[in-house]
Amino acid sequence: MLQKFDSRNEDIHIWVGDGLYPRGEAKVSVFDSSVQGGDAVWEGIRVYEEGIFSPDRHLDRLYHSAKALAFDVIPDRSYIKKAIYETLTANKMYSDVHIRLTLTRGEKITSGMDPRVNQSGPCLIVLAEWKPPVYDNKSGIRVISTSVQRNSPRHLDSKIHHNNLLNNILAKIQANVAGVDAGLMLDTEGFVAELNGTNVFTIRDNEVFTPHAHACLPGITRGLVMECCRDLQIPCTEKNLSLTEFYTADGVFATGTMGELTPVTEIDGREVDFDRGWDIFEDIQGQFRTLIPKYCIPVKEL
Repeated sequence: MLQKFDSRNEDIHIWVGDGLYPRGEAKVSVFDSSVQGGDAVWEGIRVYEEGIFSPDRHLDRLYHSAKALAFDVIPDRSYIKKAIYETLTANKMYSDVHIRLTLTRGEKITSGMDPRVNQSGPCLIVLAEWKPPVYDNKSGIRVISTSVQRNSPRHLDSKIHHNNLLNNILAKIQANVAGVDAGLMLDTEGFVAELNGTNVFTIRDNEVFTPHAHACLPGITRGLVMECCRDLQIPCTEKNLSLTEFYTADGVFATGTMGELTPVTEIDGREVDFDRGWDIFEDIQGQFRTLIPKYCIPVKEL
């Protein structure tokens, strides 16, 4: 589903570096590491009416990613929260908002790949926009398996939530050309990893399964769905899953920050038969909704 421009975002203010700038003036240098090589880490955070959802889990992952990439300096948590707070309050954004939080390695003194030429410290970007959910969670989505494989830990570890997203973008291009909503990416062994932008689960014989987080991002929503299964006493197992196991499942669904839990209705032209798995999906979806107020922090308390 192609997202349309929301006119409310025309005059937003965006935090770049050390302060807020109007949308038309919010820029980074051509020497910034994100421009030079996608050398940055990011998080997507959702704001509900109840507040900002799981901000500390997202900041934990941001810090882990920056440490894995050996950033020399990482802004402290209180500074990042202050930047988020000031961005949201300046824009009067308190619900139905998506925050794209980015931390680049910063500006280089000259172009090149050597991180030692980054001598100005990191650059923090807080881009908050009014944005609806990514998918229609009633109608569901159609997907295809793509020829583009998900990176393995031997190549570029998915535990690093980095800005080099060409792998996923190429998979999304294949999905666009095929006229479906997303691309289902396999790992280097041929097992299902994830969709180009979200994690995936299957339902079979009253149990829930999800791919190992070897070649997929260990998503925040993915982890919460596993928590929901424990609370509901539904067996949930991480394992290698083939395409065949997805084709023949009792249900398939995707999970992500903006999409929450989305049923997958078709894979490679094969209809997903949800007759046996729909009740379990709805139970998990309902349980997830109870976690929203539990894990939301009001903007004024950030």
